[in-house]
Amino acid sequence: MSLLTVAAMIGVAGCSQEAESPESTAGQNVAATTSCASSGELTMWERSGGNKEMVDMLVAAWNAKNPDCPVKLTYIPHTEMVGKIAQGIASGQVPDLMGMDLIYAPQFEKAGQLVDLTDRLNGWSELSTASKGHMTVATFEERLYGVPLYADVSALFYNKDLFQRAGLDPDKPPASLPELRTYADKITALGGDVKGYYLPGNCAGCNIFTVGPLMWASGAKIEAAGPGDEPLVGDGVKQVLQFERDMVKAGNVHNGDRTENGETFHLQFGSGKVGMMGTGNFNITLARQQNPSMKFGIALLPGMTAGSSASFIGGDLVVVPKGSKRVADAVNFMKFLLSDDVQVEVYAKALNLTTRSDMVDNKYFQAEPLVQDVAKALTVGRTPYTLTFFEQINSPQGPWLKMLQRAYYTDDNLDTVIADAKTAMKDIAAKS
Repeated sequence: MSLLTVAAMIGVAGCSQEAESPESTAGQNVAATTSCASSGELTMWERSGGNKEMVDMLVAAWNAKNPDCPVKLTYIPHTEMVGKIAQGIASGQVPDLMGMDLIYAPQFEKAGQLVDLTDRLNGWSELSTASKGHMTVATFEERLYGVPLYADVSALFYNKDLFQRAGLDPDKPPASLPELRTYADKITALGGDVKGYYLPGNCAGCNIFTVGPLMWASGAKIEAAGPGDEPLVGDGVKQVLQFERDMVKAGNVHNGDRTENGETFHLQFGSGKVGMMGTGNFNITLARQQNPSMKFGIALLPGMTAGSSASFIGGDLVVVPKGSKRVADAVNFMKFLLSDDVQVEVYAKALNLTTRSDMVDNKYFQAEPLVQDVAKALTVGRTPYTLTFFEQINSPQGPWLKMLQRAYYTDDNLDTVIADAKTAMKDIAAKS
């Protein structure tokens, strides 16, 4: 039994014994503002390994505006977060609000561990333009449990210096996977330690973030949402696996990429030795810090045919754990995050993605075209919705990574490779 399953069971048991405080009574429909609903310190948990700098800035901005109800922020090790929440709910010792890796939200929602905020959030105009990926996983059985805290999106970064050296137009990124292959061949032909493409060979999360969208853009579906749902559907699955196998065989990736487990993934593009790679908006700043003179561009991750594209929307949600005594203040904190001023003067000013699509056109992004380019991914992005994301996709021993490694590094029949992964994913989903 997985830790998440244990946590869910504890959460359901804890919730069945809980009497909601008057402040968190469903249907009360307290008018949401961006200020304190009551006085006294608010406690907030956030996972480590996320966008700490951004979360710190958001909390500091709230505290400056609301000194009577400041947020005390505590970071919990990412691997301990699930158990920590379960223990807190069972004992009644929970924070007033918390940041949560958005991909795990459906599991907590189904387990009844989060406060249903539907009635309190009903009618917020800001929600209509909030990140679609976040809002999808914040919803369970048509009930809403949170709003975006911050967003990460995947996109295609390309080295304009290497494009020029290879005789490619630096202002024309590839519009399809076949074109990407052609470009990669030319860049790899430059020789030395330069390769046209980057493929993280031992990192399940890196691949769902960057290779998953290539399949989506090619019309495929990857995960099984629940029992009876069919994973790995569509020709795009096999087409993309064949594309990646061909890229490896053509020598378009560094040999060392095969052992990449995610620890140095964020440093690859800034090395200047990679022509193109799928990575995240976080790499804009990192690449400039690593390689200030390198010129690069950002495009959407393409599919097999020109004009198709997709992105993985990751990041965190703000949610309220069952047992919180400060639900109204937590909701006001959410309203604060989605307000026009915070979207522009905190998120955009720090060159982090806004979590509302209608806030992308702002003075800070206008002065930074690369952020504008990566923000386009919000419009084509998606987030997998499944109650067993870790087991199916993110686990280092899971069927997703096993399938990819067989496709990338063996000559196994791809139909067999896909069929084996499909069976394993369905078995996992059947137990959810």
